[in-house]
Amino acid sequence: MVFPNIAAILFDLDGTLIDSAPDLGAAADQMRIARGLPSLAFELYRPLAGAGARGMLGVAFGADPLDATFDALREEFFVNYEGCMTQRTVAFDGVPELIEQIRQRGLQWGVVTNKASRFTDPLTRAMPLFASARAIVSGDTTPHAKPHPEPLLEAARRLGVSPVECLYVGDDERDVVAGLAAGMKTVAATYGYLGNKADVGAWGAHAQINSPLALLQLLVSA
Repeated sequence: MVFPNIAAILFDLDGTLIDSAPDLGAAADQMRIARGLPSLAFELYRPLAGAGARGMLGVAFGADPLDATFDALREEFFVNYEGCMTQRTVAFDGVPELIEQIRQRGLQWGVVTNKASRFTDPLTRAMPLFASARAIVSGDTTPHAKPHPEPLLEAARRLGVSPVECLYVGDDERDVVAGLAAGMKTVAATYGYLGNKADVGAWGAHAQINSPLALLQLLVSA
């Protein structure tokens, strides 16, 4: 499959463009160490990185969002993450080359993430990769987060393109749901934080890619 008439490509952030799992896991593990608990292996945190604080605190403490102490734990995790979120986070292999190819083809690109701007803004400012992004929409930029389509529609407005001219790439089912609801073409990134139970084929994405550079094969050459 190839996608014609694409003017802009939008990406999810964590698990799609960047591998932030090491810093997310470190922020949660720091909480264990502060309580005199043994450190956990990073491999235990990584599959749950896509679930953010909920996933990391679930691994570190078995915490549930319904627990009375969860909000306090989450804020402690957020503070820890703010202090380390650029220490180990890197772009996935192939992402810088992908972005350069997108630019060379005259396409615009941007980010739509459920990560709060509290984290998105300093993180993207710290990474040169995002200097050419024309739109960065966080989970609190609009009144709704994904899987609601509004963040994607806001990104399209900022880019000055129609949603039907956009392609959205993400590694979570909510990315596909949001993209379809926004009237965009959707691509599921299977190299991200899918976990063991993800049935990517059931998401309804127009296509799947198992590496960032594989996206180029879906684009009609200019």
